Amino acid sequence: MKNLAVALILFLFLHQKCFAGDGFIRTRGIHFMLNGSPFYANGFNAYWLMYVASDPSQRHKVSTAFQQASSHGLTVARTWAFSDGGYKPLQYAPGSYNEQMFKGLDFVIAEARRYGIKLVLSLANNYESFGGKKQYVNWARSAGQYLTSDDDFFRNSVVKGYYKNHIRTILNRFNTFTGILYKNDPTIMAWELMNEPRCTSDPSGRTIQAWIMEMASYVKSIDTSHMLEAGLEGFYGQSSPQRMNLNPSFNVGTDFIANNRIPGIDFATVHSYPDQWLSSSNNENQLSFLNNWLNGHIQDAQYVLKKPLLLTEFGKSWKDPNFSPYQRDMLFNTVYYKIYASAKRGGAAAGGLFWQLLTEGMDTFRDGYEIVLSENSSTANVISQQARKLYQIRKIFARRRNLEMWRRARRAQRLARNRGKPIGK
Repeated sequence: MKNLAVALILFLFLHQKCFAGDGFIRTRGIHFMLNGSPFYANGFNAYWLMYVASDPSQRHKVSTAFQQASSHGLTVARTWAFSDGGYKPLQYAPGSYNEQMFKGLDFVIAEARRYGIKLVLSLANNYESFGGKKQYVNWARSAGQYLTSDDDFFRNSVVKGYYKNHIRTILNRFNTFTGILYKNDPTIMAWELMNEPRCTSDPSGRTIQAWIMEMASYVKSIDTSHMLEAGLEGFYGQSSPQRMNLNPSFNVGTDFIANNRIPGIDFATVHSYPDQWLSSSNNENQLSFLNNWLNGHIQDAQYVLKKPLLLTEFGKSWKDPNFSPYQRDMLFNTVYYKIYASAKRGGAAAGGLFWQLLTEGMDTFRDGYEIVLSENSSTANVISQQARKLYQIRKIFARRRNLEMWRRARRAQRLARNRGKPIGK
């Protein structure tokens, strides 16, 4: 009994020493890790969170979204930490911020923390919605810069200075609800450089590659606690010509392999919209594309990049011709099975975030892809089942880890006992 007690004490000591966590999600090889155990993200996109929360009378919608998400086992939300120029901006001029909008983002982070949901915060937009790279370029033009393309966002030093200032402002923000600087808050899972960066003026990919390298280094110079990803859709480029046949038939100047090999990028991302990318194909062909698209990226994340892969956007619109909820559930099941099968064998697929979650009474935000959990019962059931399956995998890995720690403690106890034996007869 005494030996057993010693072994138990050693086990608890080693367990606490090795796995007592600070709540930050980090990478270890091809896995996300949270407090010593693998972490799998079953989550959602909700770009509107800060926008809605900037009005205190509407904040209950954010709380309801997090409550419903949590009750269905969802653990990660991806949302915008930008709104540049235009209506209700966060940043209304370079370096000038709307405090009411910032308090909305403060509230979002505080509520996510309350419901146990981690956040992926995107720092800029490729598109004109909420300002995007076009707004940054227009600001620079107004300051006297001669710019001919919105893609100058990635090249012009003045524009890049504006963007770096935004990075610095967000990361050093003091949350008025929690009292924690954003860069010190484990509620935030990761930063995203840009939502779907594209540079069609340079299909070689060199412009985006240089920009990601520069900005990843800048983020890491301020914040070494959080993970960083680039916001890529997953299109293959010239570094892997053998994979380019997996792309839909367009080139946006990104390169899944080269871009994600950058040292400051902690994990790879991929988006998937077969209904948009192959809009003239039938549902069967779209699902076939999705299977090949996911297989290729999961394999490359595991064996080429050796980093985790997060599917940060996927969905199917009810506006598609001949849409049925069954087709959407088929797409969700296809995505979820690929993630589960990889995770179960210790692979690189680390989770998926569907586009997009809404709550009741948000009709103006409906875009065809929305999921209202209380209305879309069959899809909500598919989502909950995936959450349970990923949770079971995490429990299995945790049990294996604890068993290994117990064995190490027993070995250490036996070694200590043997050292105390007298030599000879």
